[in-house]
Amino acid sequence: MQKVLITGGAGFIGSHLAEALMAEGKEVSVLDDLSTGSLDNLAALRGHKQFRFTEGSVQDEVAVTRLVAKADFVYHLAAAVGVELVVRRPVHTLEDNVRGAENVLTAAAKRGVSVLVTSTSEVYGKSDKASFREDDDLLIGPPKFARWGYACSKLLDEFLALAYWREKELPVYIVRLFNTVGPRQTGQYGMVVPRFVQAALRGEPIVIHGDGKQSRCFCHVSDVVQALVALPRYPQAVGQIYNVGSTEEVTILELAQRVKSFTKSRSELQFIPYDEVYAKDFEDMRRRVPSIEKIRLLTGWQPTKSLDEIIRQTAEYARVKSAGR
Repeated sequence: MQKVLITGGAGFIGSHLAEALMAEGKEVSVLDDLSTGSLDNLAALRGHKQFRFTEGSVQDEVAVTRLVAKADFVYHLAAAVGVELVVRRPVHTLEDNVRGAENVLTAAAKRGVSVLVTSTSEVYGKSDKASFREDDDLLIGPPKFARWGYACSKLLDEFLALAYWREKELPVYIVRLFNTVGPRQTGQYGMVVPRFVQAALRGEPIVIHGDGKQSRCFCHVSDVVQALVALPRYPQAVGQIYNVGSTEEVTILELAQRVKSFTKSRSELQFIPYDEVYAKDFEDMRRRVPSIEKIRLLTGWQPTKSLDEIIRQTAEYARVKSAGR
């Protein structure tokens, strides 16, 4: 029985991944400090004899080393998440992302344990290309803008993982995630789909940051998990970077309108400049569309759920959570 460690496994994506791996008969351990994750996300797994949970930080070298030593494979998902958290806590963001990855990779190299590192579409920076390929040049903004610190920290994680692969022959996989959404995601740290849905259901203003013309692609968490589970099955994927996301592009204004229409909400659309939401030193990327040809050609993976289905499931989840309070 394969033993898998998931750092950040009590989070939105990590908990869905844990369930998928358990369903495949794997023994799953989760390390999470519960700063943005929740034990509620793991309710279906707790008490199962093949599941273990450890509350702790990836910055704790001793805890990471101990847990990695017991694993056959590591999914490193633990990271600072959400634009609001990234902008308001830049020191925490940089330390958690960089030290966490270093601890995981160092421990894994000692045992020869394969690691899949989740990165982010943020590393593509301010480029305005029609779609982003894994081998594209990256255009990161200047250090005075706090949000680029997050992008650089995740990019450093990628460089570090690939360095371990080249120098120490540690099998690593890198996945750049593009706006994953679905049940269990909250709007607490700025995640736009649950934030819009929750506001619409309450009849509150749907707050759009900026002019709403910036575009994104939203991929359902179940589709993302399928990609994360599939990639380690392919030896060719070792030492490679893969985009994982939807290619269904929508502007944030259009997203707000679709959420309002689906929920039959009377909420007004309200526009707030970025500098009133975050700070004057804030920049955003206008487009974020992935090329997923590389992973499709290797594994056959591609998203199966549309944005309308994502909005429907997010609304259903929000209604259930609200009723349960």
